[in-house]
Amino acid sequence: MSTRYRNGANQAGTVIAVVADVMALILGLWIVMYLLDANRGNDLVQFVHDAARWLAGWSHDLFTFDEAWARVVAGYGLAAVVYLFVGHAIANRVHRH
Repeated sequence: MSTRYRNGANQAGTVIAVVADVMALILGLWIVMYLLDANRGNDLVQFVHDAARWLAGWSHDLFTFDEAWARVVAGYGLAAVVYLFVGHAIANRVHRH
């Protein structure tokens, strides 16, 4: 295969990995902000919360721990791990082809 096509695949794989990393970063940032009791009236905190809630919509209330912090860490943390795992698996698959 020519290097022109291989470079395109490498760039696509890199973009996929970076997107997965950014998604996981937003989720991790919200977990830290929640645990540190960030001011929810702040625009940045609200933006991160809204983005994280959208990204973790499928796992947000998946667990029913008694403690709210445990639900946040488990729900948003699971989404972050899944995005990292799936995103990097797809990126590696794209890099190979």
